[in-house]
Amino acid sequence: MSTVKWTIDPTHSEINFKVKHLVISTVTGKFKEFEGEASTPSEDFDGAKVAFSANIDSIDTNQSDRDAHLKSEDFFDAEKFPKLSFDNGVLSKEGGEYKLKGDLTIKETTKSVVLDVDFGGVAEDPYGNTKAGFELEGKISRKEFGLTWNAVTEAGSVVVGDPIRILASVQLIKE
Repeated sequence: MSTVKWTIDPTHSEINFKVKHLVISTVTGKFKEFEGEASTPSEDFDGAKVAFSANIDSIDTNQSDRDAHLKSEDFFDAEKFPKLSFDNGVLSKEGGEYKLKGDLTIKETTKSVVLDVDFGGVAEDPYGNTKAGFELEGKISRKEFGLTWNAVTEAGSVVVGDPIRILASVQLIKE
């Protein structure tokens, strides 16, 4: 079977993250601009090669001051590092469950990460396009990627938690 190419449909996909604030609640953010592709040797996506990138300037936490802080040198340093990327990704089926393993690069740091994947299947849209759907979830340590800024309140609570939950809903279009 020949390799099939797929690209992310940005109008039917979202890339979100969640982080604890003051240890008592969660802030949700997203990247509004991203792109990615997959190539697969099989119809069930086992063995698919995956690559993805997101524009740091497109970060949106529904609060402009916080977004500006996240884009600053304290966090992502968007001026110097305009994108985060996920490369060398391989989607594999292990015991009936899908995992996406690859290299996530934020700023100057690249770390291997594993995301749990729920493959929703393949369907044709009303316009004749073949689509595939996925839900992805995982955690990373922001500190391991050089996103170390934090503050401590008078009561001793940290302002920003370390583990970052990644939650993505991705729809791919068959080329």
